[in-house]
Amino acid sequence: MNPVREGRVPDSGNGPATGPAKSPASGAPALVGAVPLRFVVLGDSFSEGVGDRAGGVWRGWAALLADGLAGPGQRLEFVNLAVSGALSADVAAHQAPRAVALRPHLASVVVGVNDTLRHTFDIGLFARRLDRVLTALAAAGAVLLTACLPDPGRMLGLPPPLARPLARRRRSVNAVVHALSDRHDAVHLHLADPAWTADRRLWSADRLHPGEHGHRAVAVAFHRLLAERGLARGPAPSPEASEPPPTRAETARWLATAGTGWVLRRSRDLLPQLLLLAGEELLHRPDAAGGGLLDARAATALAEALAATMRE
Repeated sequence: MNPVREGRVPDSGNGPATGPAKSPASGAPALVGAVPLRFVVLGDSFSEGVGDRAGGVWRGWAALLADGLAGPGQRLEFVNLAVSGALSADVAAHQAPRAVALRPHLASVVVGVNDTLRHTFDIGLFARRLDRVLTALAAAGAVLLTACLPDPGRMLGLPPPLARPLARRRRSVNAVVHALSDRHDAVHLHLADPAWTADRRLWSADRLHPGEHGHRAVAVAFHRLLAERGLARGPAPSPEASEPPPTRAETARWLATAGTGWVLRRSRDLLPQLLLLAGEELLHRPDAAGGGLLDARAATALAEALAATMRE
C-alpha cells in the first residue's frame, strides 16, 4: 500500500503523484494508523530535485526516498519546501518556520552551495543560521538529515585561481555541517567524497546538480542510513535510472547555451565575485607547503564560527 504524500511530488513509478493512496475495492483513501509519518524537506535546488525531471516537473532524491520510508499500513505525509537558489538566510527565515509548524518526524536540511557563490559569504553567519534551523527542528521532535557539499570548482573544471577560493569556502561550510550534524545526531551523507564527485554518470549536463542516476543514488544512500536506525521501513528506492546520463556533446551544448544564460543571469554577483577571489588568490599564492595567508584567514574564521556556535 502506498503512503499519503503531500506537496509537489511527481510520479516516481511506485504510486500516485499526490494525495492519499486508494483502496482497490472502494476507491476511498486507505488511511491506516492514527499518526502519519511526516517528512519535510528544506534547502535549495539540490533538494528541490533539479536535474531529475519526471512527468514534466522536478522529482529528485527526496521524493524517491519518501516512497521507501513508510512501512506496511503506515501513512506518510511528504512536504518539500526547498527552492532553487535558496541561501541559508532563506532557509532560516522562510522555510524553517513552516517546517517546524508541521512538526515533522524526519526533516532534511541541505544548504550552503549558494552561500559560497555570493559576495556576502560569511562562515560565522552561515554557522549560526544552520544551527538555529537544526535546533528548532530537533526541538520540534524531528530526526535530522544532512549532507555536505561537493566541490563546485572541481565539478565545473574551473582553473586553480577560481577553484581554490570556492574549495576553501566549501571546506568551511562542510566543517560546520559536520560539527552541527554530530551535535544534533543527524543522519549525515558525505556527498563530498570522491566517489560522488568523480562519477560523471551521477551528474546532469550542468555539472552542478545530480541527474536522475545521481538523485537515485542519494535516495538509496539516505534510505540505507535511515534503515540502519530503524527509520525507513519501506522498500529501498531503485538505483536504476530510466534515462541515460548526459553525453559529452549534451554537456558541451548545455554549457554553450543554457550554461551561458545562467552565467549572464548571475553576472552581477557571481562573475565579479569570482574575479575578485581569483585576483586575491593570485596576489596571495600559497607557499610550497600548500599554506598561505588566505588559508590561514579561512581557518581562523572557521574556528571562530565553530567556537561561537558551540557556545550557544
